[in-house]
Amino acid sequence: MYPQHEFNILHIAQRLRKLETDRKSFDEVIDQIRASDGVLWGFPLYILHVHGNYKRFIELVFERGVQEAFKDKYTAAISTSIHFFDHTAHNYIHAICDDLEMRFVDSFAPHMGDLMNEEGRQALVTFGRQFLEAIQTQVPTQRQFLPLKTNSLPYQPVLPPNPVSTQGKKIVILHDGKQEDNNLTKMVRRCRGAFSGSVEVINIYDIDIKSSCIGCLKCGSNNVCAFTGKDSYIEFYRSTVMTADVLVYAGAMVDRFLSARWKIFFDRIFFNTHTPVLVGKQIALVVSGPLSQEPNLMEVFRGFYEFQGANLVGAVSDEADCLASGDSAELDRLLDQLMARAVLYAHNGYRRPQTFLGIGGMKIFRDEMFGPLRMIFPADHRAYQKSGLYKTFPQANFSERMRNIFGMPVLSIPSIRKGFDKVLKTQMVMPFQQVVAKAKPANIAEPNSAEKG
Repeated sequence: MYPQHEFNILHIAQRLRKLETDRKSFDEVIDQIRASDGVLWGFPLYILHVHGNYKRFIELVFERGVQEAFKDKYTAAISTSIHFFDHTAHNYIHAICDDLEMRFVDSFAPHMGDLMNEEGRQALVTFGRQFLEAIQTQVPTQRQFLPLKTNSLPYQPVLPPNPVSTQGKKIVILHDGKQEDNNLTKMVRRCRGAFSGSVEVINIYDIDIKSSCIGCLKCGSNNVCAFTGKDSYIEFYRSTVMTADVLVYAGAMVDRFLSARWKIFFDRIFFNTHTPVLVGKQIALVVSGPLSQEPNLMEVFRGFYEFQGANLVGAVSDEADCLASGDSAELDRLLDQLMARAVLYAHNGYRRPQTFLGIGGMKIFRDEMFGPLRMIFPADHRAYQKSGLYKTFPQANFSERMRNIFGMPVLSIPSIRKGFDKVLKTQMVMPFQQVVAKAKPANIAEPNSAEKG
């Protein structure tokens, strides 16, 4: 649409392995960026974020100290998805652009099908014109994401652990620690020491993962991945992650997320396509890094695990500013408490009520699998049928439909509506009052400490 401009397309995710191992190829990409007037970040959504290879390229930019190639470049981002947490992926890219001191103009996040109609295509053309004109006229831009400030506590566990019995629950701790003596590995050891029973502690670098998800969609028909039999990820995920009662995810922040290794781990979950497979699991997060300064990261975790039907117990980070006493003893107590709470919740089958993140996300998938994506993902369609998810369509509730059909005309009569409004709140509260009146003392199971056996 704008042939007077030159567009150079760099496939950084497809060529990631080459860019990692061949510095000359990486430098050629950076040289093209350095010589450009603007940078357009383009990506499909992968598990509420950019693809793991895309993330790894961004890590290389900072690791190799070539941020200056991006500084003051006008930039924008475009993605495609079905609107399942596209905002978190765009928040990440926008924040990265701010960290690179780029001039961020705008984001464009259409549904895949939007580009097949004239309105959607015209919106894309307008977005493109706005971006190009911003470069030509050097419009002012404003930073939205402030730089992250590292304030990690020099963690040295000081309190003796008070282990809680696992009571037969399967506890799995997954981490990506590379060093034996940093905060992350110390926190992982503390988490392990919080339990008196058997606990599996696994470094995700020790899992045989040949590649991140390649987006082939072979899994859509029967959840069989293209990498089945070629690495051990699927067997590991099914036998270890999907059978756990409590999952502890521990990682150090790298730029605005966890490491690219973690992102690759999450991407490969897609062999389950859009079917929740962690229903009822208790999830605990342990993060080394400025977690409180990056709320988008917690938005990703909350959204993903709510959609999965799991319960996010909580998160603990090693940020000194977020500790009441600012010392290692406080972090000891926080980690112990998080682990104990995860076991308690597992014993009682507790799951926090879903918020908009989980309910809204699940309805997006329900509608897509019932409609346009059913032929592509029949495995999801069968799973949604079996789980009764399609029965959550409002029109499937026959009694509600009948009440609306016959009740609304009656309530449209002014005299009746006036009387109805007078008792509305009383009638709404009455059923809850009746439930409270019948309530009996709760019987909540509590796991015993190691001393009590």
